[in-house]
Amino acid sequence: MRELQPVNQNVLLDITEEKKEHTTASGLIIPDSAKEKQSIAKVIGISSIENAEISVGDTVMFKEYSGTKTKFEEKEYLLIPYDDILAKIVVTEEI
Repeated sequence: MRELQPVNQNVLLDITEEKKEHTTASGLIIPDSAKEKQSIAKVIGISSIENAEISVGDTVMFKEYSGTKTKFEEKEYLLIPYDDILAKIVVTEEI
């Protein structure tokens, strides 16, 4: 089995999305290419980083135009510098 392993202070994010068209209430079809790209993804791999605030499996928000997109084994990934991660998405209990 092959896998991508980030190096040099980089993080690997899974950005694979389902490809489907959306239809508005008035019947207009919006193709996938016209949708706004989301800046949230799941961490798949992380290079050796001291005191990293994220780990594999976390969901993070990242800078919009950051990184390098790549396809590997039928999935889409984004390889970004660790410094381009803006926030970690966490689930909290409502009070």
